[in-house]
Amino acid sequence: MTTETLTPAPVPVSRGNRKQARRNTLIGWTFILPNFLGFLAFTLIPVIAAFALSFMEWTSFTAPRWVGLENFQRMLQSDTFWVALRNTVVYALGHVPLTMALALGLAMLLNRKLKGIGFFRVAIFFPYITSLVAVAVVWNMLFSPDNGPINQFLNAIGIAEAPGWTSSSDWAMPAVIITSVWRDMGYYMILYLAGLQAIPTELYEAAEVDGASGWQRFWNVTIPSLRPTTFFVVVMLTVSSFKVFDLIVVMTNGGPGRATTVLSQLIYQEGIGEGKFGYSSAISLVLFLIVLSITVLQFKLQQRRER
Repeated sequence: MTTETLTPAPVPVSRGNRKQARRNTLIGWTFILPNFLGFLAFTLIPVIAAFALSFMEWTSFTAPRWVGLENFQRMLQSDTFWVALRNTVVYALGHVPLTMALALGLAMLLNRKLKGIGFFRVAIFFPYITSLVAVAVVWNMLFSPDNGPINQFLNAIGIAEAPGWTSSSDWAMPAVIITSVWRDMGYYMILYLAGLQAIPTELYEAAEVDGASGWQRFWNVTIPSLRPTTFFVVVMLTVSSFKVFDLIVVMTNGGPGRATTVLSQLIYQEGIGEGKFGYSSAISLVLFLIVLSITVLQFKLQQRRER
């Protein structure tokens, strides 16, 4: 006896169904199109134009002229570029780990069901949504070498020669890093808090039954469970650190001297300030490639850990 497999006959698509499908597609495009047009006009086209301009010489007074790699050669020979690159890396190396550590610590501290805990969560998150200009101005007053509360406190505890902070080439970058960490840690605390609340309590209970200490539970349960959240936090912090601009401009304007000049500010100075659009586009392309390389490397390392 043989068994025949019956293939269902295709359902004919009626004219009404095709009309409904076209209508659904049109509705979908109406949601996507405004955002896509904005991305096209304000992101994609400027990025392509900046890439092309990086191989041209174009100032406010001359027409664009193809110069090939001259802008990049000039950039590599510029001492200011290397100073800005070094300052950007120093800022990132200070900003990323400190923000991560404080955000995770605050998240663990506030991951409790206590009365009024919501107030403290909002209070720590609030600086992130506060005007960055206001934050920078207030911290500049706090860091004032003569009348600032920070130096007055240091003098009170016996430190006679308190740092000059934003007026000192040695302490200006630490002052900027402290301010940026204070502002950003609340946002990343919320991300870590969401990650902590997603960890099953059974894992902690099982580890406690096995006799694991608090540190062992943190290292063997909390840290591995937060790996996706940590990966996202590292990527976002790295990108934001390499493109820092407004905080630097308001607090120090790149000074004293070139102590806090970063790549994004150098791009602004050369392009908007000096009108050297081709040269500034070359610097922006290098900054883009640096951030892209670091991000790709982080993705590769994350994939390797997941294997």
